[in-house]
Amino acid sequence: MPVLTGDGPSAHRARVPVISVGNLTLGGTGKTPMVEWLARWYRRRGLRVAILSRGYGQDGGLNDEGQVLEENLPDVPHLQGPDRALLAGIAAHELETELILLDDGFQHRRLARDLDLVLIDALEPFGLGHLFPRGLLREPIASLRRASVVVLSRADLISAAEKEAIRAKILLKAGQIPWVEARHAPLDLIDGEGIASPLDLVQGQSIAAFCGIGNPEGFRRTLLPLCRELRDLRVFPDHHIYSAEDVRSLERWAAQVGANLVLTTQKDLVKLRAGLLGPAPLRALRIGLELTAGGDIMDDVLARLLST
Repeated sequence: MPVLTGDGPSAHRARVPVISVGNLTLGGTGKTPMVEWLARWYRRRGLRVAILSRGYGQDGGLNDEGQVLEENLPDVPHLQGPDRALLAGIAAHELETELILLDDGFQHRRLARDLDLVLIDALEPFGLGHLFPRGLLREPIASLRRASVVVLSRADLISAAEKEAIRAKILLKAGQIPWVEARHAPLDLIDGEGIASPLDLVQGQSIAAFCGIGNPEGFRRTLLPLCRELRDLRVFPDHHIYSAEDVRSLERWAAQVGANLVLTTQKDLVKLRAGLLGPAPLRALRIGLELTAGGDIMDDVLARLLST
């Protein structure tokens, strides 16, 4: 397996190993759950881990994804800013970090990395087949040659034949790359204060849902097996900042569709911090990444950095 060094001699090499989690397309592929999964993998083995990200939508503090990771990983520092080479130095020197996770780093090649994990969303793997703005690709599929591992996220939502077709296209365009499959597994429901409730809270409820994420269809497909009745799904733009009028509109909408429980994503709830929408309880569906194939491959790749 090659050790990547960023984009040529100008790439900054951190003093500790760096793992990048990225993707080829615009929109949500599940990078945040993957970063959380990796952080837990290394924390269980006693390493001090830090997360670095650009912080899109940041306004004087952690952005929505950063707040989710802070809530779920209270013992893992998260640094956000445009200069991730600088942040890597802060993590290594001031925080005594032993391993850095670079969130959304596949196209950020100024900081050298030891592993490039690239997520492909099973529901929209190749960004409509064209580079942005004609399609959703950030760069050509052949760029996957730089990847150490490809992770097919939401792999449980497509057939075996569809998975094989995606894998065959990657093989044709980029060659043989270690392959891992994952799903977004519902864990529990949390309220605005982060207090968890079991998933069976949804049983017998008339549910409405809303989200402002990169892949609302993925959220809908995750909800459907849990809900007896999903009355409606309302979609906002990715990283949407909810105003007071948005909240009032959501309250009216929940009442109109007859919901007695409203669900959203954890990424949305950290911006609302509310427990109710009118009379209806508001909860976030917390999900965790679960590897469904290739777990031994992932363990082997990650373990190589333990002695670095």
